[in-house]
Amino acid sequence: MAAQTVTEKILSRHAGKTLKAGDLAIVDVDAAMLTDTTAPLAIKAFREMGGTKPWNPARTALVIDHAAPAPNERIARLHDLIREFARDTGSTLYDVGTGICHQLMVEDDRVRPGETFFGADSHTCTYGALGAFATGVGSTDLAAIMLTGKTWLKVPPTIRMEITGRLNPGVEAKDLALAMVGTLGIAGATYQAVEICGAAIRPLSLDERMTIANLGIEMGAKVVLLHPEGLELPYPYDADAIRPDAGAAYVRRVAIDGSALRPQISRPPIPDDTVAIDELLGTPIHYAFIGTCVNGRLRDLRAAARILAGRKLAPGVRLVIAPASRRVFLDATRDGTLATLTEAGATFLPSGCGPCVGTHNGVPGDGENVLSTANRNFKGRMGNPQANIYLASPTVVAAAAVAGRIVDPAELVGE
Repeated sequence: MAAQTVTEKILSRHAGKTLKAGDLAIVDVDAAMLTDTTAPLAIKAFREMGGTKPWNPARTALVIDHAAPAPNERIARLHDLIREFARDTGSTLYDVGTGICHQLMVEDDRVRPGETFFGADSHTCTYGALGAFATGVGSTDLAAIMLTGKTWLKVPPTIRMEITGRLNPGVEAKDLALAMVGTLGIAGATYQAVEICGAAIRPLSLDERMTIANLGIEMGAKVVLLHPEGLELPYPYDADAIRPDAGAAYVRRVAIDGSALRPQISRPPIPDDTVAIDELLGTPIHYAFIGTCVNGRLRDLRAAARILAGRKLAPGVRLVIAPASRRVFLDATRDGTLATLTEAGATFLPSGCGPCVGTHNGVPGDGENVLSTANRNFKGRMGNPQANIYLASPTVVAAAAVAGRIVDPAELVGE
């Protein structure tokens, strides 16, 4: 058998035959997920297809996170539709405030290495952090998956990206992720898999790997898969099953020197316009936001707290934080992180996606500069096309909230 990439390996196992890039195949699906933005349409399509219960209710999750709590009566009715479907079919429901879908799927052990996972949300690629073939699909495709437990796809070719060296102090996984998007471009990996490996990846935690995999869709990738070297999980797993064969074929090889990276910022209005922080020093900031499925985890909140400890927000700056899940919020409460951030002037929101997509809970004003830990900064992304959204790491966002402008965080910690 010819040497295979990680994508080819996983899909071959789920198709029951050997596959290579370019092949069309029907594959078994291990698990599926819908959010409140996509579930109503998927449920409608599922019923029109004659569906009554998903192929596997125990592996079907519905998450109310994008407009939660409901901002108006129309969305409240859609939420009730989702609750009713979950109750009637025995599917798993994550209701308002439980957390953001991608955090929950990993946190609640609903996806594992080597599995196929399809979610009706574009950032489902996040689970490639632990070696799952995970990708986003439309509501109708998800309805067909719920009906059959299978889907068809074209096996994507793979780009291999090696991150050499070691990230310097003050340079975070988000900086590396932004550098990757800037290197490949917003469409540089369209309908391709991206395998990420190298010395700079091995020391990273699962949380950090999730940040990197999450931004894969901002390169157009079908799926992102990080090699398992250094990956620690709370259960045993077969690392060889999510590692490529020697001699696997790649359509492109890309190298990034992690040790040469400075903190990165994505300039509005497109994620791949990334530059080193030095080019934007002094840019005034009005609104700082920490959260989303990219950087709302405990590690991220702690990074911000290290900067904000004993300090106050700059006059005229507001800092809004949305933890990635209720569990993250509780952990931040127990270890004092929440108190540190609150004393500095931060405002906390329920766990959810509202500010990121602009549904509610934090729409910026006209002309405001927003520094956000999110994954997208398209015009209108946070609900106001007249605002300017910059993307950065939690440390950079926290430092700007204290200074009132973009600054090198090292200035605040004396490094």
